[in-house]
Amino acid sequence: MINKKQSLTLVSAVALSLSLSGCSVFDWLIYKPDVPQGNYMETQQVEKLRVDMTKEQAEYILGRPVLRDSFSDDTWYYVYHFKSGRDASITHKELIIHFNGDKISSVAGDYDLSAEFNTPLDQSSLPSVNEPDLKPLLPEVRPDAKPLVEEQRPALKNQAENDNAPT
Repeated sequence: MINKKQSLTLVSAVALSLSLSGCSVFDWLIYKPDVPQGNYMETQQVEKLRVDMTKEQAEYILGRPVLRDSFSDDTWYYVYHFKSGRDASITHKELIIHFNGDKISSVAGDYDLSAEFNTPLDQSSLPSVNEPDLKPLLPEVRPDAKPLVEEQRPALKNQAENDNAPT
């Protein structure tokens, strides 16, 4: 038979195990996936934006926005929200593009813009290809011009019959 001391120990052990299972003591054992939502953008993408770019050009660089203002299509919202499964840390970034007509007028948000953002795209300087130091890249030339694998062509059926015919 179970005495009073053993039953008290048993009840306290059950109560302790139930209370620990409800707590997050064993939370680090459970796998929780990372949850990315919205538009993930690299800094290089945002640095390509220029004032007076069209909506099509901005969409080509950044992708479709998460939210377009329903009353006027002159404001686009790019939102990125990332929740880590391991430590439950949250990363939240926003980029808001304002248009004047069909052209970008201003950009605000958590990303740094390029120093040339205020220079329109048609006036910005692009890297030149006609520099004298640049030489065209040619493929390596092998000293022996023989092919690596000999190609064998199958003989035509008619030619084979004509070659085997007695003369």
